[in-house]
Amino acid sequence: MKLFSAFLLLSVTLFAQPTPRAMVRSAKITVLSTMLADSGFGEWGFAALVEVDGHTILFDTGAAPDTVLRNVRQMGVDLSKVEEVILSHNHGDHTGGLTTLRDDVLKRNAKALSRAYVAKGIFFDRTPSGALAARDPYLKSGGGFTEIDAPREIYPGVWLTGPVPRQYPERNFTMNGRAGMVKLPDGSSVEDNVPEDQSLVLNTSQGLVVLSGCGHSGIINTLTYARKTIREAPIHAALGGFHLFQADDRTLQWTGEKLREMDLANFMGAHCTGIEAVYKIRQVTGLTRRTCSVGAVGSTFSLDGGLSPGRIAR
Repeated sequence: MKLFSAFLLLSVTLFAQPTPRAMVRSAKITVLSTMLADSGFGEWGFAALVEVDGHTILFDTGAAPDTVLRNVRQMGVDLSKVEEVILSHNHGDHTGGLTTLRDDVLKRNAKALSRAYVAKGIFFDRTPSGALAARDPYLKSGGGFTEIDAPREIYPGVWLTGPVPRQYPERNFTMNGRAGMVKLPDGSSVEDNVPEDQSLVLNTSQGLVVLSGCGHSGIINTLTYARKTIREAPIHAALGGFHLFQADDRTLQWTGEKLREMDLANFMGAHCTGIEAVYKIRQVTGLTRRTCSVGAVGSTFSLDGGLSPGRIAR
């Protein structure tokens, strides 16, 4: 009887253990669209190429229809081999190149950029901007949307956050302190806090690597949610746009302190992060010029090499 009880206890204990998360072994992220340009063309927008364990994903598509197209041609990047694109949210400076890029690669590969991952809320009608402009042309080209409403693992160790709960009162979705309105499915209208804002998370042995388009959910909200739902781990890298360019010193101080608590090891602030915000975060977190930089077109981050911001952003 005692032996049976011990076996039962051991079985319950084993079943109670959480399933280990898959780990990404190799990853490289290259900025394709942002304001600074070491080479190529800069713009108020964002896009990045994600190469992870043999898979390649396009994250956002820039603002102007042809900016990313011109930049990848100059870099020698062939997007016709990339089947998936992630749209971080609905704004035109992240979705403006979708149709142009899809039309270009379609000539060589019908499956290229044919699946777009989006989060719930991206198709809501906005005031004053309306609904997602790229939706109909993309569908007409044969592309399709995969809408998610919770964290999803799209490849082993590669996650999308889906919509991020707003645990902290970060207002990283306003412009000059103001936000538009969004119409909900029930017909009511509320302040548009960009509910569909999502980020890409790589689960690595060194910690989490998080790629954000604008971070309208708030950088701390996003990282907190990633650590809660994917793995309670240090933040090995936070990369992309974080909408801190209009943040005051008090907000940047609080943000930097929270990042330091999460053991942030690398930071690349592109697009709407703001140059002063990057320097303030570097100061508060104790990072260095080697581990904290402004992002530029052509800037890269890799698991084995860390940040390589390029000449203009170094």
